[in-house]
Amino acid sequence: MENLKVATAQFENRSGDKAYNLEMINQLSQQAAAKGAKVIAFHECSVTGYTFARNLSKQALLEISEFIPDGPSIRKLTEISKSNNITILAGLFEKDADDKMYKAYVCVNENGLVAKFRKLHPFINPHLTPGNEYVVFDLFGWKSGILICYDNNIIENVRATKLLGADIIFMPHVTMCTPSTRPGAGFVDPVLWENREADPTSLRQEFDGAKGRSWLMKWLPARAYDNAIYAVFSNPIGMDDDQLKNGCSMILDPYGDIIAECRELDNDIAIATLTPEKLERAGGSRYLKARRPNLYRDIIGKEHISEQKVVWL
Repeated sequence: MENLKVATAQFENRSGDKAYNLEMINQLSQQAAAKGAKVIAFHECSVTGYTFARNLSKQALLEISEFIPDGPSIRKLTEISKSNNITILAGLFEKDADDKMYKAYVCVNENGLVAKFRKLHPFINPHLTPGNEYVVFDLFGWKSGILICYDNNIIENVRATKLLGADIIFMPHVTMCTPSTRPGAGFVDPVLWENREADPTSLRQEFDGAKGRSWLMKWLPARAYDNAIYAVFSNPIGMDDDQLKNGCSMILDPYGDIIAECRELDNDIAIATLTPEKLERAGGSRYLKARRPNLYRDIIGKEHISEQKVVWL
């Protein structure tokens, strides 16, 4: 593997406005390519918007969902990739011929679809069907995987994707700044976003505190460190429907260190160079080799009924 320059992005999407969101993807892809990035990753449902879908009927959700790879958004992403000479990862709602719908995340280059992943733990709308497989694919010689938002909170998903060969895991999210049972969690007042130019300090305190970044730092570095992977985290900034999101899109290396992060209170990109040497030098690589699956194979694989509760819903 050779060094790979990767960008992660944040932007304020518009609910259901694919044309606007795709244009933002185009603009940020152009910026990243101009700085030498070969790949750029956007947040969960970056093409369609996300939080507004919690109120959609099945028919309304079908109307904004698309076939993959034959839908118009994949064609547009292919055009954007080709014109900017950069591989793009972005999210949207998918439907199939049986009207089943999924939360999908795709990797697209100038030739079209490279990979597609369906969220394993969707919850934003009851009409969504969970995905049922991990995805690992080649990206410029690097084995890459995808896990969407809640999928990353189940640590077995990250470990399984690593064991399937992933060196990079793309982790698109729409997260933080929502109520939870943990202390300090909660919504951030949209008025702070509207007043961000006059008073950036108050907004940054909310974004970086217990409601936002400090919670992220409790677990995200551990996913990278424990599994000796590069974690490419993407998250929107600004209003997503009626919820304010704090961005903090970042790239972490196999040591669990942040090597690039979006810090603007605006649309932004952050770029890092991924080097293969870290994959073996990081402690997680040694710990993976020291595993003793015979001790816990039956424990981890024990029959279990999945129960998923999202407090803010």
